Amino acid sequence: MTQKKRGLGFNPLLSVDQSTVDAVLNKDSSAQNAGRSKNDGGVITIGVEEIVPNPFQPRIRFSEVELDELADSIRQHGVMQPIIVRQNSGGYELIAGERRWRASQRSGLTDLPAIVRNLDDQQVAALALIENIQREQLTAIEQARALARMRDQFSMDQTALAAMISSSRSNVANLLRLLNLVKDVQTMLEEGRLEMGHARALLSLPENMQQKAAEDVVRSRLSVRQTETLVKRLLSGDTASTKTGTDDPDVSRLEMNLSDRLGAKVQLKPKTGGKGLIVIEYGSLDILDGIVTRLKAKD
Repeated sequence: MTQKKRGLGFNPLLSVDQSTVDAVLNKDSSAQNAGRSKNDGGVITIGVEEIVPNPFQPRIRFSEVELDELADSIRQHGVMQPIIVRQNSGGYELIAGERRWRASQRSGLTDLPAIVRNLDDQQVAALALIENIQREQLTAIEQARALARMRDQFSMDQTALAAMISSSRSNVANLLRLLNLVKDVQTMLEEGRLEMGHARALLSLPENMQQKAAEDVVRSRLSVRQTETLVKRLLSGDTASTKTGTDDPDVSRLEMNLSDRLGAKVQLKPKTGGKGLIVIEYGSLDILDGIVTRLKAKD
């Protein structure tokens, strides 16, 4: 479809009628659309094989279990909510409702109720992103990739992207920064092994240090705060803990916990025979007094 370039601050949803937005977000019932003509956006029946996926679908992973459950529901009750499509040269292209379309194929359904809308690529991309965000189906990295695609393909700035998804410009900026992580770390975030807070802390590291640090975070099950502490140590060039115990995830996690508890850097230096040293560093007598107070404090 031919695209017309718009200004950096253009919000693609401003020109989309509210009924379309409501239909995409499942706020519109099929009964409200009954009796309307095909060209007017009424509910029609389309063959499953006539439909192709949305090329702007930001969601990469679909749960096999959830699709099977939805397919079972469709076998019993049918498709309760129409999918949203637009016409293309060979049939129809999905705008919203890919899970219903995929599950319908599994259930053996041959036809689907659908609402046809005449939308351009930018509007389709925007609606697909918003649908998934509102249903909390996207990981942070999937959101980042979708926003970056809209920025690059449709020349949208961060202000326009924020307005489009009803978010703040700073949140959009933080999401886009996730794409500066190396691919393997992005995958960890996508799979849920890292949280957004972990990823933001790891962004401070150069690319050649990110993956190893991320693996340490996952292996040792570090909190976001502990990850921030780890990143500070790596950036300061402090490798003492690595040489003495970081290779053991239990030792590393214990060091982090003690450091957080005491508000000071703690190192565990194991020796032979199960013995070792606990080293607590402090920069002034006031800091030492604080450490002593915390050691005396009861839980």
